[in-house]
Amino acid sequence: MRATREKSGFFFRGSVFIRQMTVSARQSFNDRRILKLDSEIARITSQTNNTAPIVIFNASTRITGLSQNAAFALLTAWALRLSGQRVIQFICSQGMKQCILGTSRENVWRNPPCKSCMAQSQRFFRNSEQVTFTYHEVLPLKSAIESLNIQQLATFSYEGVGLGEMVLPSIRWVLRRHHLFDDHNTKHLYRQFILSAWSVIKNFEELITRNKPKAVLVFNGMFFPEAAVRHVALKNNIRVITHEAGIQSFSGFFTEGEATAYPLSIPHNYKLSAAQNKQLDSYLEKRFEGKFSMADVQFWPQMNDLGSDLLNDIQRYQQLVSIFTNVIFDTSQPHSNTLYSDMFEWLDSLLPVINQYPKTLFVIRAHPDETRPGKTSQETVADWTKHRELQIYENVRFINPEQYLNSYELIKKAKFVLVYNSTVGLEAAILGVPVLSAGRARFTQYPTVTFPKTRVAYLKKLDEFMKAKSIKRVPSQQTQARRFLYFQLFKTSLPFNKYLQADGIWRGFVRLTNFGPDQLRAENSETMRVLIEGIISGKPFLASE
Repeated sequence: MRATREKSGFFFRGSVFIRQMTVSARQSFNDRRILKLDSEIARITSQTNNTAPIVIFNASTRITGLSQNAAFALLTAWALRLSGQRVIQFICSQGMKQCILGTSRENVWRNPPCKSCMAQSQRFFRNSEQVTFTYHEVLPLKSAIESLNIQQLATFSYEGVGLGEMVLPSIRWVLRRHHLFDDHNTKHLYRQFILSAWSVIKNFEELITRNKPKAVLVFNGMFFPEAAVRHVALKNNIRVITHEAGIQSFSGFFTEGEATAYPLSIPHNYKLSAAQNKQLDSYLEKRFEGKFSMADVQFWPQMNDLGSDLLNDIQRYQQLVSIFTNVIFDTSQPHSNTLYSDMFEWLDSLLPVINQYPKTLFVIRAHPDETRPGKTSQETVADWTKHRELQIYENVRFINPEQYLNSYELIKKAKFVLVYNSTVGLEAAILGVPVLSAGRARFTQYPTVTFPKTRVAYLKKLDEFMKAKSIKRVPSQQTQARRFLYFQLFKTSLPFNKYLQADGIWRGFVRLTNFGPDQLRAENSETMRVLIEGIISGKPFLASE
C-alpha cells in the first residue's frame, strides 16, 4: 500500500511539474513573439515627443499572463504607432498599495505581486514610450479614512473626488459579493483601494500636465485604477475610450461611453436584410444549443433536458414563470441597479408574489457562472434560497449553477420570463416570450423587453402578467431584440481572431498568432482601421457591413 501511495504521489508530482513546464514554455514563446513584434515596430516607426500622444492604461487585467483585454490594448498601441501616432504607456511601478488582480480574498493583507507585474510590463513595453508611476503616501488622506466604517468608506470624498464610490465596484468584484461585511479585513482592503486610487489620480494629473494627451484608452473604466484615470481625463476635457471583451470570441468592444454598460447607437431606420437575418439565425442555432463563449469562457460544457420530474411539475401547475438570475459581480455595476438596490432585494420582492399564486410554478435558474473556478461568487442565489427558506414554498423549484439544464426549454415553456439584467432576457425576447426586467441591462436601452421606470410600476406590471390568461406578444420587441443582438455581434464586436488564439492553459487568456507588423496597418486590417479612426478622429467603433 505504501509503495502504491508513493508511486501515485510520484506521478502526481510529475504531472504537476510537466504542466508547470508547459505553462512556462508557452508563456516564454508568447513573450518572445511579443518582443519580436515590438522590436520590429520600433525599428519602422519613430515618435516625436512634441506631438500630443494617445495614453494607454490597463492595470486590471494582467499580472503575468496575457488576457484578452491586455492583448486588445497591446495590439491597438502597435497599430496606432504604425499609423504615425505617438503612444504613451502609463505603467504602474509599485504605484498602488493594492490592485485588482493582486488582491487575495483569503489574505487581503498580502502585498500584490509587483515584481512579476513590473517584469511583464518591461517585456511588453520595452520599446514603447513609458510613463511609470510609484506610490506616495498621503498622510492626511490615510488619517481621514483610518477609523471609518464600511458605509462611511462607501460615501467618502477627498478634495471633491468621490473615492469611496469610485472603488466600490472594484471591492465588490474582488470579494465576489454585493453586500460587504463591516469587518477588519474588508475595511482594510477598502482603505488600500482608496489610497491607491488617489495615487493613480495624482500621478495621472502630472502626466497630463507634462504631455497634454489628445485621447486616453483604458480598460472598461469601471475598476478603480482605470476609473481614476478616466476621471482625471474627463475633468480635463480629454476624450476617453474604454474597452471590454465583445460578444463574439476574440472580439473587443470599444466606446467613448462606459464599456460595461455597452452603449449602442443603432440608426432608427436600421433593418436587418435577409442575409443578415440568416447570419443571425445561424449564430442563434448554435447558441440555443449552448455552443457559445464570451472572453473565451464556455459557460455550458453540456446542456441537458429538463428531466421527467421537472416536466411533470410543469404539467401539474396552471402556468410556469421562469426566473433567471445573474452573477453578483455583473449586477453590482452602478448602472444596473435602478429599480432595486441589488438583485437580492429584487428576489425578496418576488416572495409575496410566489406566496400569492400557489397554482403557478416558479422556476429560479441560477447563472452557471456563479461557481466558475477562480471567480466563484461569495454571495450566491443558492445562499439566498437557504436564508429565505424557499423549501417551504411548494411551487418553487431551484436550479443550481452546476445543473446544466436547458434554459431555453424553460423559456419556451414559460408564460413569461423574469430577469434582473441577464442576457437570457434578450434571448427570451428573440424567442418571442414576454420578458419583464428589473435591472438595467445592455438590451434595455432599446425596447426589447418590458422594463418599467419605477419599482411600483414594475410590481404592477408583474401582477398584470400573473393575472392575465395570456400575455399579448409585442412583435416589435422581438424585432428590436434581433436588431440589438445583431449589432452587438457583427457591428460592435471588433474581431481580433486574426491576431489571437486561446492560451490553452488558462481560461480567458490568449497568445499571439503568427503575423507581422504590416497586418496591423489600417489598410490591411478592418479592425485596426476602425480603431485608429475611432481613437484619432472620433468615428464610431463599428465594423463595416
